[in-house]
Amino acid sequence: MAEITASMVMELRGATGLGMMDCKKALAETNGDFKAAEELLRIKSGAKASKAASRVAAEGVVSSFVAADGKIGAVVEVNCETDFVAKNDDFLAFASNVAQTVAKNDPANIDALSGMAIVGGSGTVEEARKALVMKLGENMTVRRFTRFVTTGKLASYLHGSKIGVLLDFTGEDALGKDLAMHIAASKPKSVDASGVSAEEIATERRIAIEKAKEAGKPEAMLEKIAEGTVQKFLKEVSLLGQVFVKADDGKQTVEQLLKSKNATVKSFQMYMVGEGIEKVVVDYAAEVAAISKG
Repeated sequence: MAEITASMVMELRGATGLGMMDCKKALAETNGDFKAAEELLRIKSGAKASKAASRVAAEGVVSSFVAADGKIGAVVEVNCETDFVAKNDDFLAFASNVAQTVAKNDPANIDALSGMAIVGGSGTVEEARKALVMKLGENMTVRRFTRFVTTGKLASYLHGSKIGVLLDFTGEDALGKDLAMHIAASKPKSVDASGVSAEEIATERRIAIEKAKEAGKPEAMLEKIAEGTVQKFLKEVSLLGQVFVKADDGKQTVEQLLKSKNATVKSFQMYMVGEGIEKVVVDYAAEVAAISKG
């Protein structure tokens, strides 16, 4: 039997928003398997989804760039150790320059980007990064980037510096901006249902069936219930199926909006700072207590 520590319970509570005892029991039942415990809690509690995706687990910024002709652009995430440095003008300028370098030079990956001459600065991206590390005293990395080339238009939106969206679309400029803002607010996984992974769909189907069983639903109804749940899930996580955040009637979907404007969305990329990175939480009180005890 795996040891269930307080930190494991706290992490599961942060991911699900459920009570400490429920989280501890779920971890015990799944022998400490975090993902299995999270799924078990969703089945038992009816929790709609994990809160983990919205947790910011590292510091830094998202920066974007769109060329003057609106045909080429890039969005990047650059990380650092503290929010203090994330607000530093030199750090922000470095992130902006990296986005411009990606758009201009089309690097194949982070390693290729590191060796390229940085736009708006001196030396390569890696040399500029090292110089900034020396100046600001923190480690920093270029974590990820996406480059767009389109025959339509590009729209960019930054929510502060923590969420960034780059959208490939056709239609009026104002519509593109509104859609990029919608994506930042509603966080769709893909343009339409076809972009949602088979693994995610299978997980939702499995959870729906188990929840229906827990509720005492007849065996013959389980697949129908699961299918309805999956279809609802796909509408909620695909851009076209979501209700537009600025809909006057509170009902118009993005798909309906696009049809009314004779517009289309080809693709988009959204980055949230620290998404998927586990931040080390230091308990200074515990450290001091441990030191005082020798």
